[in-house]
Amino acid sequence: MPTAHELYDAAADRRDHGDKEGAVAILEEALVLDPNFTIAHGMLAKLCADLAMTDKAIEHAKKVVELEPDDGFSYTALSVIYQRCGKIPEAEHAKAMAWQKQMGVD
Repeated sequence: MPTAHELYDAAADRRDHGDKEGAVAILEEALVLDPNFTIAHGMLAKLCADLAMTDKAIEHAKKVVELEPDDGFSYTALSVIYQRCGKIPEAEHAKAMAWQKQMGVD
């Protein structure tokens, strides 16, 4: 049985060959093995946004923030996902949180 990291690599390969739906399915398998696999949640957020699966995109982007609460980039990525999903006030809030984290403001 492949590891979560091996599944992630397989999903990246699928994505790179244009099979975003297949990549999503593989990443979901990886998260069964490791529900806290941050990078898999991040890729899923982006892929789901690309596939207009807005609720799932936001869910995975929020999970990245939950798993990496001190990482400003996590909030930046969440802001981008919110923006792509048409949730501008939420995007602005996440952007402000990213700035606070990057500046070391709590």
